Amino acid sequence: MNSIKNTIILIAFLFACQLTIAQYGAQKEGDYYFSKFSYVKAITEYEKMIEDDLNIEYAHQQLAECYLLIRDYKKSIPHFKAVINSTTLPTDYYFKYAMALYSNGDHDESEKWLKKYKKSNKNDSRLKRFLKDGNLASIVFNSRQRYEVEPVSFNSKESDFGTFSRDGDLYFASSSRIDDVNGDTYGWNEEPWLDIFVMPEDNPYAVPKRLRGNVNTKFHESSLVFSTDYKNDTIIYFTRNNFFEKKEGYGALNEINLKIYSAIQVDGEWTENRTLRINSDYYSTGHPSVSPDRKRLYFTSDRPGGYGGTDIYYSEIHERGGVGAPVNVGPIVNTEGNEMFPFVNEEGKLFFSSDGHVGFGQLDVFSTISNDAYKIVDIINLGTPINSSADDFAYYGLSNGIDGYVSSNREGGIGGDDIYSFKFTPALDVEGIVTDGVNQQPLDSVQVKLFNQKTNTFVAQTITNEKGYYRFPINRKTTYMFEAVRKTHPHKNVYFNTSKTPISQKLIRKDIVLDPVLDLKLLADLNKIYFDFNSSEIRPDAAIELDKVIKVMTQTYKDMTIKLEAHTDPVGSDAYNDALSQRRATSTYNYLIANGISKDRIISYKGFGKRIPINQCTNKKDCSTEELELNRRTEFPIVQIKKRELLTK
Repeated sequence: MNSIKNTIILIAFLFACQLTIAQYGAQKEGDYYFSKFSYVKAITEYEKMIEDDLNIEYAHQQLAECYLLIRDYKKSIPHFKAVINSTTLPTDYYFKYAMALYSNGDHDESEKWLKKYKKSNKNDSRLKRFLKDGNLASIVFNSRQRYEVEPVSFNSKESDFGTFSRDGDLYFASSSRIDDVNGDTYGWNEEPWLDIFVMPEDNPYAVPKRLRGNVNTKFHESSLVFSTDYKNDTIIYFTRNNFFEKKEGYGALNEINLKIYSAIQVDGEWTENRTLRINSDYYSTGHPSVSPDRKRLYFTSDRPGGYGGTDIYYSEIHERGGVGAPVNVGPIVNTEGNEMFPFVNEEGKLFFSSDGHVGFGQLDVFSTISNDAYKIVDIINLGTPINSSADDFAYYGLSNGIDGYVSSNREGGIGGDDIYSFKFTPALDVEGIVTDGVNQQPLDSVQVKLFNQKTNTFVAQTITNEKGYYRFPINRKTTYMFEAVRKTHPHKNVYFNTSKTPISQKLIRKDIVLDPVLDLKLLADLNKIYFDFNSSEIRPDAAIELDKVIKVMTQTYKDMTIKLEAHTDPVGSDAYNDALSQRRATSTYNYLIANGISKDRIISYKGFGKRIPINQCTNKKDCSTEELELNRRTEFPIVQIKKRELLTK
């Protein structure tokens, strides 16, 4: 019978664990979308967490940031309010809350939280930056995201830029490379020109090869992107310049413009197919990028009617493969300056370079932010080191959301433009569930403190929720120590470090197991069990306390066995008190047995009279009423708390 009961308990526990894992799927999805700039999708997942009462504080924090980033300041404020007074909240949120209030017009309240933030962050320069350029989204993004950037090994002494990855190959534009067959350099009018090259992406020291076919010509070719046609066959779009000499009654003299062409693959070689109808001899159209669903073509153009020098446009790709009329993406993206090199990631987020928005140098890389109607509402400067004081452009991110490439003419390169690989380092958190070491049930109200072990400094603290769950934001390449404690469970230290945590990993799981104290008073949160003078009857208030003992033994620790000991005050003879305490022990025993505790779980019940006082009270004359009462007590020493493990007091 016991084995069947234990099996049922185990199945129930496993089911509860699976349910918990399923619930945390919303958090995982939300964090995924957050890292992909898809804040509207992230909001949906974080709201599910609140509906399911799952890690609510974290959900409110993330929702506050998401609404900030989509410029819905009013909706962000209730989520800030839900957590802003938490002692475990990083002070960075005081700044973000202040900026949300400021943007929503509540300047007095904003000033209050800025002052609170400054107390522990006196030298933060972000306030000046916010007041200078007003781009709160960039400030929020750059406060928690990281990039690592380094030049690729295949850069040449001329210009290399613009990448696209497909099926293990990397495509990019390069000028003046040595031909691998005859050793000649390519040039037109004694000047180097750009061709499209390809090489294995997993071998950075391989020799790049010119793209096979007739895509490369005596003109410049660059900015290749793969797509499909109406037959679902693979095609490519690429940029080529033309040289248009003026004829009588036509255009400007010797004007060089860009055009977008398509090519198809024939017998393993790329054959130019056609020029797109959106091209013109009188203005440039180039730098194509295709949306993940292959239904929209983004590009750069300086055609008439734009906002500045070059703008970002898009055209719908029709079912039969035709490209529709150009649509300007609007003034949130386009400025009086130049916007160019659009890239659309797998989540549909548009990245581009601009010298018209406030940045770190000349051309900087930006990302767009959209609302729940998929309308662009703001932009984010991706910050350093993606951006520098020079030109940074042709951002391309791989589908894993971690790796990618950007091009730049920053100081330290070996050519005019160079290609740099980057790794996006998403925020890292540690989470876990604290459980009881005996019954494996989650423990709520556990105080979990986080310390930097190397510097021996306190980092943060939190309290587990009703599911035993906790979570902290942490740094990479750091050694940490947890200290977990609950009044019913002695403190425990847990050590871990993030020095070898993969860059793609966003979450570390550290579950903590705490063994209970061997003190039934603490485990049951018992108050004193009172008896009337010269009485062994169970009073109503004593019954409430004994019911707590019953609950612990029938629900929390079902294998616990105890002793039962009754004590009296020092008034009266030994014989009198021995008999009285034994009656009290017996009445307590009978109450427990009558209410579901089996006899074999109470090893003994015994009265000790006045022989073991807990204070110096020895007679009625020398003791106060309170001191006498302290000795009239019932105790429950734990003999065993789980099977096959004898624990004695």
